[in-house]
Amino acid sequence: MFSRLRLTGFKAWKDTGDVALRPVTMLLGTNSSGKSSLIQSLLLLKQTVQSPDRTIHLNLGGDETDDLYNFGSFDSVLRQGSATRQFTISLDFQSTGAARIEGGRFECAYGQTSAGSVVVQSLLLATAGRTFRAVRRDKGAFSIYVDGETQPRGKGRHLAPERSITLPAEAVALLGVDGQLVQDLSLGLRRELENITYLGPLRRKPERDYTWNKAHPGEIGSDGHRAVDMLLASTLVRGEEQNQVIDGVSRWLSRMRLADRLEVRQEGRSNRYALVVRRDDVVSNLHDVGIGISQVLPVLVAAYFAPAGSAILLEEPEIHLHPLAQSVLAELFVEVSRERGVQFIVETHSEHLFRRMQTLLAAEKATPEDCAMYFVEREAGAAKMRALQVDRFGRVTNWPEGFFGDALGETREQARLMFERQRRGG
Repeated sequence: MFSRLRLTGFKAWKDTGDVALRPVTMLLGTNSSGKSSLIQSLLLLKQTVQSPDRTIHLNLGGDETDDLYNFGSFDSVLRQGSATRQFTISLDFQSTGAARIEGGRFECAYGQTSAGSVVVQSLLLATAGRTFRAVRRDKGAFSIYVDGETQPRGKGRHLAPERSITLPAEAVALLGVDGQLVQDLSLGLRRELENITYLGPLRRKPERDYTWNKAHPGEIGSDGHRAVDMLLASTLVRGEEQNQVIDGVSRWLSRMRLADRLEVRQEGRSNRYALVVRRDDVVSNLHDVGIGISQVLPVLVAAYFAPAGSAILLEEPEIHLHPLAQSVLAELFVEVSRERGVQFIVETHSEHLFRRMQTLLAAEKATPEDCAMYFVEREAGAAKMRALQVDRFGRVTNWPEGFFGDALGETREQARLMFERQRRGG
């Protein structure tokens, strides 16, 4: 799980400042303001650590099969007008499992060689008061420092970081007893990045039936195309957890008033399966019902299929949903984050989702420790972050004027026009 993120010189951001990430973090703002860049920075690191080439410094993408996002060139990522020709990604994280890390910190600055390659300029890994740094020198050589030491433990091209987050075996050996801690830091961060589930704003339309070869998909796909495979895997082969995912999905579809239940049906004795929606004693193929169910289905599947303790990144989860269903998404994020320990980082334009989150805060069903909300806007050509301040009644005390329109103003204007027409006898 991630607890802090900071970007400098990254796309629209001169400097985000420290962005606190909660179990539920909502990013709001105008179009093309820089909201998505916050999510994309984590995707950039995820696809880098998953690269088959361990010597790569940063994977900007381009492989449609394996990469989550195509960032283009170094200049496409670098903020326009940046004088330093560098950008930095910094984050804090916690990790469980074999490499348990409490209070881990990662910070990496990236530059470009004269040949156009993206390279690490400096890498920092830290935890429990210990700090390890790799700093690039002339001709690609790196110096390794520990804590506040001014003299490097070693230097050379063979000490170059790998996949942005890892020191090579030579550097680990050089660090002696500290080498294991560095390895644990890198393994813990790698685990958190690899376990990220990402769902973009454009999702595939449903099929009438699906072929399933009993594979267990590892990724949902940015367009959610493997959500059905995940649903089939969890329903048909997961033993004690057999019904957890489909029961959870069905429960939220019911609360959204989209369906009473979702079911999996095998087509005869074949390896083809259909998803059917049951509502008011009417059973329909998923392909034949409103598009909203199929569009929210990957969101619900991700909420229950993502590993416990991992982060789920969502762009516009509310797409094609009616207002009530959009509102219920706020309840989904709060309740599932508590039940399963997963983290939701959500970029949204939905007023209904936001207003329900305010209500949950007012009803004390969520707390400021559970939820952070940020408004992103442009100012003088640069992205600007505003942490929304919410009081104990769910009211935002520093809300930017007019973003969601002026509902009260519209009501007043309608009333004024009504009385004016009545006076005219219209």
